[in-house]
Amino acid sequence: MRILYVVDGRSPIALNWMRYFCEGDHEVHLVSTYPCDPDLKLASFHVIPAAFGDIGEKGIGNRGAGMRGLVRRVIPVRLRTGLRQWFGPLTLPSAARRLSDLIAQIRPDLVHAMRIPYEGMLAALALDRPARADLRVSPPTPPLLISVWGNDFTLHARSTPQMASLTRLVLRHADALHADCQRDVRLAHRWGYPEGKPVVVLPGGGGVQAELFYPPDRVKKGPEPSQTPLMVINPRGFRAYVRNEAFFRAIPLVLSELPDTRFVCPAMAGEVQAQRWVETLGIGGAVELLPQQTRPQMAGLFRRCLVAVSPSTHDGTPNTLLEAMACGCFPVAGDIESLREWITSGENGLLVDPRQPRALAEAILRALQDPDMRTGARERNTRLVAERAEYGRVMAEADAFYIRLVGQPDRQFTL
Repeated sequence: MRILYVVDGRSPIALNWMRYFCEGDHEVHLVSTYPCDPDLKLASFHVIPAAFGDIGEKGIGNRGAGMRGLVRRVIPVRLRTGLRQWFGPLTLPSAARRLSDLIAQIRPDLVHAMRIPYEGMLAALALDRPARADLRVSPPTPPLLISVWGNDFTLHARSTPQMASLTRLVLRHADALHADCQRDVRLAHRWGYPEGKPVVVLPGGGGVQAELFYPPDRVKKGPEPSQTPLMVINPRGFRAYVRNEAFFRAIPLVLSELPDTRFVCPAMAGEVQAQRWVETLGIGGAVELLPQQTRPQMAGLFRRCLVAVSPSTHDGTPNTLLEAMACGCFPVAGDIESLREWITSGENGLLVDPRQPRALAEAILRALQDPDMRTGARERNTRLVAERAEYGRVMAEADAFYIRLVGQPDRQFTL
C-alpha cells in the first residue's frame, strides 16, 4: 500500500504506529504539522505547519528554540491551548491547499490522519478540495482514516464554535475511524460519524512492545523486587488536561508519611511552572524534573518505580499508562470513563479525582504501603496488556483494517 500519514511527527505515539508500516512492504509518506526529524524509512517527508506548529519548534534554529522557551515562560499551558483553539483554525485553509497538492502528487491508497485537531481537520479540508473544478486533482479521492485521541471530543471539540464545526466536518468526511477506547466510538457517533461505517478500537500508539516494556523480573508471579527509595513516576508531561498542580501539591502530603519517597517527572525539565511548584512547596530534594526521554529510557524508569501517576481529566487510553502497567507499575489515574475500560479501582489500580491533591496523595500512599495489592495488580496488568495491547498483535489488526479500507470501492468526498 501507498500510505500518507498526516500527523505530529514528533509524537512517540504516531512514530510507533508508523514504524510498523515503514518496516513492512509498504510505501510510507509523512506530512508532519510540526518541524521534526523522524527516524523512519520514508518514501517522502514534508512539513506543513498547522495551528502555529512552527513557532519555536525543532528545526528552525536557535532563534526558534529561544522563542519556544519564551512561550513556555510567559504563557501557561492552558492559555497556550486556548489560543490555539481560537486562532489555530485560521491557519488551516492555506495549509490544506498545500496538502491537497501533495496528495495529487503522491496519489496514496490511504490517507491516515492521527488526531482530529488539527491533523484530521487539515486532511479533511484537503480532501474536500478535489470536488472543486479549479483543481488539478480529480475524484475519486483516497479513503480517509481518522484516529481519535483521548481529548479530541472531551476537550477540543467543545472549546469554540469553529472547533465544533471542524470536528463535525472531519467526521462527515471520514471513511473509517480508529479509536483507542469504546467511549470515543460512542462520542464520534454523537458528533456525526455515521453508524455502519468502519470502526476499529486499538491502542493509539499500536500497543506495547513486550521486548522493551516488561517487569523488572520478567516474571508475572511472585514478590516484586525491593525498591529503595520508594519511586513514583508521573509520565504525562505538561498538557492542558493534566492536573500537575494537584500532583505536585500531593507530594508534601506523601512525604509527611513516607519521607524517603522520590518522584520522577519526564518531559518536565525546563517547564518554569513545575520548577516554581517544586521551589514553593520545598520538595526539591524529592523531585527530579527530567527532559524528554527515549522509549528505552522510559522503560527503565518504569521498572525503577512502584507507582505511575496519570492525573488527567481528559483521556483515552494513554500509551504511557499501558507501558507503565506492562513494567509492573501500579497505576493511580484520573477517574474517567475511558480508563475504567482498563482499571477496576481498588483491584488493578486506583482511580481518583485528579484535581484533588489529598485524593492523589492518599491513593499514592495506599499503593506504596500495600505490597500485596501491588503484586496482585502487577500480575493482572501484565496479563491484561499482553492480551489486549501487545504491539505485534495490535498492528497486525491495524494492517488488516487498512487492507479492508483500500479494498473498498472508491469514494467521493463531499460536504
